[in-house]
Amino acid sequence: MKFKKTTIQDCYLIHNNRFTDHRGDFVKTFHFESFNKVKHLNFKEQFFTSSKKNVIRGIHFQTPPHDHYKLVTCLSGVILDVVVDLRQKSSTYKKIFSVELSANKTNSILIPNGIGHGFLSLTKSIVLYNTTTSHKPKYDKGILWSSINFRWPVNRPVVSKRDIKFPSIDILINPF
Repeated sequence: MKFKKTTIQDCYLIHNNRFTDHRGDFVKTFHFESFNKVKHLNFKEQFFTSSKKNVIRGIHFQTPPHDHYKLVTCLSGVILDVVVDLRQKSSTYKKIFSVELSANKTNSILIPNGIGHGFLSLTKSIVLYNTTTSHKPKYDKGILWSSINFRWPVNRPVVSKRDIKFPSIDILINPF
């Protein structure tokens, strides 16, 4: 595993090693000792989403005291992963980082707490998440995907009713 700093403070792009033989592929997406060199994390929950092409999920975050680090890996297909720094005291406040994650690239992104996260499914995709806190609906929040300073490469995205109702980043009552 190779960790590369992104333009967002404490956010890392991870290049996972792929081992291939006549049976197929083996990819390790988490290794305690490797992660511990960057940040000591104790993941509490794991889940995945399945999305059709042109689906935008997000931009989501969980508020304190249940905010969390999130490890995101695309297991199938291709997504455009987008993060926005919501930490008001961060040197990268309101900065955006995007990266294409895919099963073929075997890459992941490690997202710190205080960061909004979303993605556009460029193909049919399956995305795996590991989080350092369990899901708490009362603390599960978001901002409107179209309100950040980012040009999404899709004309007619498929967005959930919940995600459409999120406030703009400019009127967010920011818990970070």
